[in-house]
Amino acid sequence: MRLRGYITIFAGVAFIAACIGSIAAGIGGSGGEQAAPTPTPVPAVRTVTISAAGDCTFATDEYADQIKSFVETAEENGLSYFMKNVRSIFMDDDLSIVNFEGTLSENGEREDKQFAFRGLPSYAGIMTDSGIEAASLSNNHSSDYGEISNTDTMNILRNAGVAAFDSMNTVIYEVNGLKIGLLGINQLNDTDRTRLEAAVNDVKAQSPDIIIAYIHWGIEKETEPTEEQIEYGHRAIDLGVDLVLGSHPHVLQGIEQYNGGVIAYSLGNFCFGGNDSPSDMDTVIYRQTFTVSNGTKTSEITLVPCTISSDYGNGINNYQPTPATGEKRESIIRKMEEYNAALGGISVNYY
Repeated sequence: MRLRGYITIFAGVAFIAACIGSIAAGIGGSGGEQAAPTPTPVPAVRTVTISAAGDCTFATDEYADQIKSFVETAEENGLSYFMKNVRSIFMDDDLSIVNFEGTLSENGEREDKQFAFRGLPSYAGIMTDSGIEAASLSNNHSSDYGEISNTDTMNILRNAGVAAFDSMNTVIYEVNGLKIGLLGINQLNDTDRTRLEAAVNDVKAQSPDIIIAYIHWGIEKETEPTEEQIEYGHRAIDLGVDLVLGSHPHVLQGIEQYNGGVIAYSLGNFCFGGNDSPSDMDTVIYRQTFTVSNGTKTSEITLVPCTISSDYGNGINNYQPTPATGEKRESIIRKMEEYNAALGGISVNYY
């Protein structure tokens, strides 16, 4: 909400300044008729490339028994270490989005749950230094240290320049002359799941060109979306969402084309401090280039096969996502082609 307010306030200030300038010109001029300013033409064709990645957890559970925690890794290597192998990909787009699963806070008490994640506020720099501009906070770890930790995370990320969003705090992100609406839904939460239509309408009220919903749903470690995921994803598209991004299963799921929109059911883990040796380290960076011309939208999808660790061959998650090469890259492509075919097939490119 605050990001939209800032844009509105900024526009209002610009309007007032323009009025003052016009009055001053009239007072200081010859008194003749003033020429009307030439409006800036809107390009007939506008494009935007969006990258999206899965679960980012910049913390390790305080009770976890791990070889090396995320915090130890940060202290040893610095914040630029984590995204250095994918930074060029995020810098080469117009908007990069992740699911931020955890908190950045120094307040609150740990919730009574199996896993809880709280990282240092300074870890926001992992995103800002790597070209990640937006993050969904709609998931089951956003309040791991109480509601104060969720509020802190929202404020810390936004103050750092990252457009953090959820179902109640939607965002309009403007780039290349296009307005992109961002909303998040934790479909696993009985209350939050009912907010889908309201969140979409909140974004629609800002007249966006593209709407993206990041939805937390499904069953952990399941590579096929549930019927509930499919039904909910279809509903989101029917309400006007152009792209649905999914999280929570911690593994990849397929991509479906439906009613003019696209649903990427699960992007898996990405920079994930929650587990130092997960059984599945495959992931992708999802990229979609939208072209908007006279109200018509077309798009092209590219997947970047990655592993969540540059040391995956030894079964160790070193929290450093890396583009896959060789046989590992080919195996991820085969996996995605199989998953996509089960959902009707969709044409994608591979980077």
